[in-house]
Amino acid sequence: MTLLKETKQQIESDPKNWAVYLMDFVDDFRYYKNASAIAEPLQWTDERWDALLASTVEYLCEEIGIEAPEWIQKVPACKIPWFVSGMENLKAIALVESPLPFRLRKIFVLENFLDRV
Repeated sequence: MTLLKETKQQIESDPKNWAVYLMDFVDDFRYYKNASAIAEPLQWTDERWDALLASTVEYLCEEIGIEAPEWIQKVPACKIPWFVSGMENLKAIALVESPLPFRLRKIFVLENFLDRV
């Protein structure tokens, strides 16, 4: 099982802690820069998680300077825009700051979304 598939499985089995699993994936991918961790397409089971993971992979590939896998382009946008913070007063900022891979899939995050604090 690839790192990305494992991350998706963790998120779906324990959605309350999705941010922990996502950031563990981000940290590992940034450290190892291993394209095989993201090479296999995910099975599309949840619109929001699928779009979030695809956006994250695309963003990280651009950041690291490796080519994103082709399957990324097949992941559809969320039908209803998702403001990940869930905070009403951050929506306007997220609309402006959200990186392109996220905006294309109607996911809105702050520019520091994938940064460790």
